[in-house]
Amino acid sequence: MSTTVQSATDIRPFRVDIPEEKLAELRRRIAAIRWPSKELVSDRSQGVQLATLQELARYWETEYDWRKAEAKLNALSQFTTEIDGVDIHFIHVASAHENALPLIMTHGWPGSIIELLETVDPLTNPTAHGGAAEDAFHLVLPSLPGYGFSGEPVEVGWDLGRTARAWADRHPHEPARAGAERHDADGDR
Repeated sequence: MSTTVQSATDIRPFRVDIPEEKLAELRRRIAAIRWPSKELVSDRSQGVQLATLQELARYWETEYDWRKAEAKLNALSQFTTEIDGVDIHFIHVASAHENALPLIMTHGWPGSIIELLETVDPLTNPTAHGGAAEDAFHLVLPSLPGYGFSGEPVEVGWDLGRTARAWADRHPHEPARAGAERHDADGDR
């Protein structure tokens, strides 16, 4: 594990734009899966059941609308920056409400920031959802190292503690650096 503390580097705008040929290749690879034999039991004691996996693969191959997911992500401000030698992808959404509390939200493992997208509008614009302006947050939603559009770590040690320190001490939108007197953090890792 690195003991070097690196200061925040440049923040680069980011936009999701997966080439169609990559999506076609993914669908081809899913269609070409060599399936194991059906499990010998009717419960999950031998793991995820074959029929469940086949249905999931069928959904990803024929029904999942990647362009819809891409548009959902691209509707928000996305960036990348380097933290401790790893490119970190993150979404930043500022609330229009004065005195909104900065909040860093980290997705679960395994997972992605997509699981947090439905919270963005209620947290940044609570008055549109029956809340009060003082309930508002400025959000930073980083992708864990090695997940989503963040780079892969080149060394071990990106555990819960190191990730929390990276977000708190070195993230370019870290609330104290942005002048906030207080902030909050949420994580499902």
